[in-house]
Amino acid sequence: MSDAHLTERSLDGGRDPVELTEEPIQLSTRDTGGAPEERSGGWSRRRRIVWAAALAVGLAGAGALALGGWRVMQQKDTQLTSPDQVAGLTRDDSERAKSTADYLRSGLAADIELDRSFGTVYRDPADDKRSVLIFGGTTLLWQPERDLTSLFGLMSDETGAVTGLREVPAGDLGGVMKCGSTTGEGGDFAVCGWADHGSVVMAMFPGRSVDDAAALLRDLRADMQTRG
Repeated sequence: MSDAHLTERSLDGGRDPVELTEEPIQLSTRDTGGAPEERSGGWSRRRRIVWAAALAVGLAGAGALALGGWRVMQQKDTQLTSPDQVAGLTRDDSERAKSTADYLRSGLAADIELDRSFGTVYRDPADDKRSVLIFGGTTLLWQPERDLTSLFGLMSDETGAVTGLREVPAGDLGGVMKCGSTTGEGGDFAVCGWADHGSVVMAMFPGRSVDDAAALLRDLRADMQTRG
């Protein structure tokens, strides 16, 4: 037997010796207790929160699109009529009334492309000075409020600026309704209009306040508008 020291013997196979360091060698693949954000595998808590928030926003956006699409489908097939009697008023079929209504109806049709348009004057049996002139039409409108604003711009060109314009409750038929006031030959009078995805209508109310005009327009709309 050789009396050489064991550390002086060569290693079998001539492989290089393993160098040992002072750092511990990790033998287990279990969690070392580091911060979640520093782990290489799996989702960190922060990342999960970000993705959850993004998912929530996406779902909210999809829900809004679905609601908007449902509203368009519900409102797009709209019909408007001009009954002989509506909301306590009587349709005025005189040539003068027809000429006035047709003038504004034509102006509206030139500004907004409509499938069908109408113009009518309704007389108040209690006071001829409180007759209501109403005109508008039906078509598919993707942005009802924008088209209603355009119609108020048309009114400003015809009668003078509409002031104090504000949104008012549209009633059970939905959409948007706005009212303001302007000045004509007979003095100040209220102007109101509504728009939804199937119709846009404007009305002039001499001798009535904005609040009274808004309430009357909701009544007129309830009797004049139907959906298929």
